[in-house]
Amino acid sequence: MRSRAGYGIIAFTLLVAAVLAIVPNPLWLQWARPEWVALVMLYWCMALPHRVGLLSAAVTGVFQDVLEGAPLGQHGLALLAVALLVALLYKRLRVFSLWQQSAMVFLIIGMHQLIYQWVQSLQGAAAGSLLFLLPALTSALVWPVVLHVLRALRRYYHMV
Repeated sequence: MRSRAGYGIIAFTLLVAAVLAIVPNPLWLQWARPEWVALVMLYWCMALPHRVGLLSAAVTGVFQDVLEGAPLGQHGLALLAVALLVALLYKRLRVFSLWQQSAMVFLIIGMHQLIYQWVQSLQGAAAGSLLFLLPALTSALVWPVVLHVLRALRRYYHMV
């Protein structure tokens, strides 16, 4: 019974992250919005790599594309890169201190943003400055909160 509930909790947290990704922000905060879906996917790939992986990232990415009206596969490709990198590094990420994890989150989300921007440039809509990397910084800053909230959920529902 617990294993089924675990998948529901994972899906629920990804849905909440997707909603946070589309909630309107003030114009001055638009460039600095954390990558909520990528953060939640990063956490679940690190915490439960046997449950959440590449397939989950691809499905979540396509769902985010549909939700935001982006070309299919744009978020999927970026989330696949995140999931693949975390799948390769999850044992190391788990033993890092919180600040080291935040630095790694900055690099991983920065890579996510670079892939997303690369796909945008293929469509002729590239960013004119490096402000597109600002979500990597804000994601690294909110990582401790995301980590503690999702860890508390995982422990409360005994997800292993």
